[in-house]
Amino acid sequence: MRWLSILASIFFLCYGLPAFSQQAVLWGIVVNEDNAPLPQVSVQAGNAGTVTDSNGAYQLSLKANTRITVSFSHLSYEKIEVVLELPIGEHYELNPVLKKGVTQLGEVVVTNQGTKRVRGIESLEPETVRKIPGANAGIENVLRSLPGVSFNNELSTQYNVRGGNFDENLVYVNGIEVYRPFLIRSGQQEGLSFVNTDLVREVDFSAGGFEARYGDRLSSVLDVTYRKPEQFSAGLEASFLGGSLWIQGTDKKKRLRALAGFRYRDNSLLVDSKQTETNFRPLFVDAQTYITYALNERLELSFLGNLSLNRYNYTPLTRQTNFGTLQDPIALLVVYNGRETDRYETGFGALKLNHKAAAGLEMDWIFSAYHTREQEFYDILAQYRLGQVDSNIGAENFGNVVFSEGVGSQLEHGRNTLDALILSAEHRGKKALKKGVISWGLRYNYEDFRDKLEEYEVIDSAGYNIRPPLPEFSNDQPYSPYTAPLTAYQNIDAKNFISTHRVMGFLEYNRQWQLPKGQLYANAGVRGQYWQNDPENAEGYSRMIFSPRAQLAYKPSGNSDLLFRMAGGLYQQPPFYRELRNPNGVLIPEVEAQKAWHISLGNDYSFQLWERGFKLTSEAYYRSLSDVNTYTLENVRIRYRANNEALAYAYGLDLRLNGEFVPGTDSWFSFGYLKTEENQNNRGYIARPTDQRLKFAVLFQDYVPSIPNVKLYLNGVYNTGVPGGSPNYADPYLFQLRLPDYKRVDLGIFYVFADAENRHPKGHWLYKFRELSAGFEIFNIFDVQNSITNTWVRDVYSKVQYGIPNYMTRRLFNLKISMQL
Repeated sequence: MRWLSILASIFFLCYGLPAFSQQAVLWGIVVNEDNAPLPQVSVQAGNAGTVTDSNGAYQLSLKANTRITVSFSHLSYEKIEVVLELPIGEHYELNPVLKKGVTQLGEVVVTNQGTKRVRGIESLEPETVRKIPGANAGIENVLRSLPGVSFNNELSTQYNVRGGNFDENLVYVNGIEVYRPFLIRSGQQEGLSFVNTDLVREVDFSAGGFEARYGDRLSSVLDVTYRKPEQFSAGLEASFLGGSLWIQGTDKKKRLRALAGFRYRDNSLLVDSKQTETNFRPLFVDAQTYITYALNERLELSFLGNLSLNRYNYTPLTRQTNFGTLQDPIALLVVYNGRETDRYETGFGALKLNHKAAAGLEMDWIFSAYHTREQEFYDILAQYRLGQVDSNIGAENFGNVVFSEGVGSQLEHGRNTLDALILSAEHRGKKALKKGVISWGLRYNYEDFRDKLEEYEVIDSAGYNIRPPLPEFSNDQPYSPYTAPLTAYQNIDAKNFISTHRVMGFLEYNRQWQLPKGQLYANAGVRGQYWQNDPENAEGYSRMIFSPRAQLAYKPSGNSDLLFRMAGGLYQQPPFYRELRNPNGVLIPEVEAQKAWHISLGNDYSFQLWERGFKLTSEAYYRSLSDVNTYTLENVRIRYRANNEALAYAYGLDLRLNGEFVPGTDSWFSFGYLKTEENQNNRGYIARPTDQRLKFAVLFQDYVPSIPNVKLYLNGVYNTGVPGGSPNYADPYLFQLRLPDYKRVDLGIFYVFADAENRHPKGHWLYKFRELSAGFEIFNIFDVQNSITNTWVRDVYSKVQYGIPNYMTRRLFNLKISMQL
């Protein structure tokens, strides 16, 4: 096969490249305690050295993968010494502050901030992620405060980025791609995100224009790195929503390092705040471990493992939803019988061997397996009454239904099961050349899905069975008889067995130039993927794609405040299993890859305000999409049409201002504008389900000046409404609604008994605690009723169909305590 020969040639060519050097670059700005640039500062690293220019800027080449002490000295200031060990080709930004005090000595944990900045990657502090309140706290909760990222469901960990849907986001943990459950229909079923924030060291996020090294998705990349322990430590967190426990340690020689975490989640508190009275018994638990072992100085073996169990037992009892107007209030009353029992069992494991070879060559071999068994079983009978509400204040029946306009019932039945196995083998590497760094990767995936869908819905109103809203079932009931057989309002019955083979590879090149008036960074690469779908009892289907991508960044000389970025390329998303199923559950193996041409222009501007540092990040983007696989979205369930029938576009502007609005804390304000539309079969452009035009968000940290141990964390968001809430059978060209605007503010107030800046002396009862805090959170502090979908109720007699909003969580309180030894 010709494509295999091409990939093999690339692979062996990379291995055969000669070793020219193994260099890294250290650069930055040296300032004093007043943040003023310092010229003529001596920067020395072994035999190499330089002096800062008139703007305090410096740049120095260092030997990679070697521990080197870098010193910064000036006659009028104390000397600083920092121990560094930079990877091959790294461009590390270090901006030291020279003080008139004791000599500073430290060992730096390299976070690649210099390279990330020019690559357009946002880095989030793990401590910020852990402290910010939210109904579903974690990394995804903080991501939603960034521009370009939107959501309207606080119970879900899913998010949309720049007009894409949930399935268009990549998630990596320690360089290994992870997946989410496939049968999830509502946010309250999800429980826990894969990422355990207690174990995290770095969080990187790109909202678009990402490099070829990342996979074949259209929207975004979340790249999470777990930490390698340096010493024994343990932590505990508990609240009304569950708890977590983690522990870490090393052996004496620090060759073996282990990190483990356990989490438990209980959504009862959140579900009890919704409009439906229920008996709700959830069980969401998972256990994760990350273990590394240094075989020698150049070889390291690591293991990442995860086991999760989600059991969701849900028994709705009653519901009352008031809607309409003050002049004509209406209420829906529902009495339920039946229950829902869901179960999601997931196991994931990955082995990784890292080899820091001689001559500037670094290579990884990764083997991973993901297995999930999921089931959704439900039989729920809803008997409803729709009527007018007594709005006479002071009346005995005030707020109750006094006249019924319609009665009916609805029966929902489901027996859905899925068994999925994904095996992966991957090789990645990078090599420092005389000018630049070359990186490559080759990966094979085997995916096996065994899926059974059995769902139906029957609706009855006043003794009349309501037919599906299709032309062949049109009738004039109850005025004219209808003699056709009774038919379920919705009915899906499908069995799908399919295996997929994928071969993916990438090749990219990074280089930096020192120009007379600035520094120029460039990245260019290409991805390729071949896949073959083999459904049971059907003909297979295969395709191959290539995706070129490039980035440019420019930083003017002598100006540490400005950075300009441009990124673009072709991004293609071959269909995963869910994208091969049409709304009736029928498998369509011939679905093509969706394609999107990206172009984005960005700028970082750093400045001083109130003698503190701030940064304004702005980015404008445009995406042109073809072979679009259109879909409907209900809560978090996506149903694809599996026909590549549309063209689409998305464009917008993202702004983010972050800095120390309060001294010693990091906060930010975000603004996003987005417009995305699609054109199905040349019928014209209409809004896509993720067309969320405006977004404002704030993430704010503060403390009480008179009691600095009292910390305040605020997370607020405002999103304009998205198209949604229409019946899932409705033609969007004839009937399309927008949900109301989403508004939510969560607040957390904690008292910090001990932390890194407030350690207690030996003998004090708090001495053993590295961290200890306790406090409370208020979710949805303004008690805004946000809706996620609509329930559509028909009245056969009047032929009126009502859309009753399904509201999300109300205001509620949560107590929380966290500690670390």
